[in-house]
Amino acid sequence: MSLLEKTPRTTRPAAPAAAREPRITDEHGRRVRPGELVLRYLLLLVVLALTVGPFLWQLSTSLKGPTEDIFSSPPSFFPAHPTPHNYERVADTIPVWDYALNSLKVASANVVTNCAGSALAGYALARLRYRGRRATTLVFVLAMLVPVEGIVIAQFTTMRELGLNNTLIGVVLPGAVGAMNVLLMRNAFRGLPYEIEEAAYVDGADAWQRFLRVALPSVKGTLAVVAIFAFMGAWDDFLWPLIVLSDPDRFTLTIGLNYLHGTFANDERLVAAGTVIAVAPLIALFACLQRYFFRGVGEGAVKG
Repeated sequence: MSLLEKTPRTTRPAAPAAAREPRITDEHGRRVRPGELVLRYLLLLVVLALTVGPFLWQLSTSLKGPTEDIFSSPPSFFPAHPTPHNYERVADTIPVWDYALNSLKVASANVVTNCAGSALAGYALARLRYRGRRATTLVFVLAMLVPVEGIVIAQFTTMRELGLNNTLIGVVLPGAVGAMNVLLMRNAFRGLPYEIEEAAYVDGADAWQRFLRVALPSVKGTLAVVAIFAFMGAWDDFLWPLIVLSDPDRFTLTIGLNYLHGTFANDERLVAAGTVIAVAPLIALFACLQRYFFRGVGEGAVKG
């Protein structure tokens, strides 16, 4: 045996795990430098302040009493003596809960029609084979390019000919199925493996059974996205209800809150309370469906 083989090899002791420098990586496994990480968080904080800040300021203003100055310099973000009196004044000034009920009816109907219509149309565009499918898809894409203001007169004339002016049905009907929602569902259905439906077809399932039992349960996330978009679009819509509705008893919440700006233009507390009432249902809806919302964005982005 040689001298080298007799000599025991000395190995450098491994550094303890606690002494190792922590490695920060992104979603792709690439290392992120500390300066870049700080910059990302700063940008996120700026975006958070720009998006959430106005709502928090309105909430703070709505809770301030009549003796508290809301235009002080520097501004006071937290109310000194929070009070819900402004919300009571909104209900005393306008029938806000009746307007909210009308908006809820319109938004709920819009969610049902968009989810059902978009799912059916998206499945037909993605999974069925028929002549003219590409042209039909192109029509939905072109429909997204048409501004609402360009067709509002034609919509109003159509509702008048149908006798649906000054009705909540007339508010719902033009937005019953949105082109963007149809394309979202189409992309989600295209991302499903064809082998699943082929297996169902071999088992004797027809098109309706494959749609209801195989395809639709697999795209519940995108369906939640469509529901959120449809509810927000109907709840926040101001122009079309203002044109088609003339009876104050049928006004939606966005139109009814406009009276607060006209009659009490100098009382920003009242306007802020009405704004919070209008935004609260949207926050509650997104809080309930956020898990499906983020999953649905991924479903719709699998294939174009």
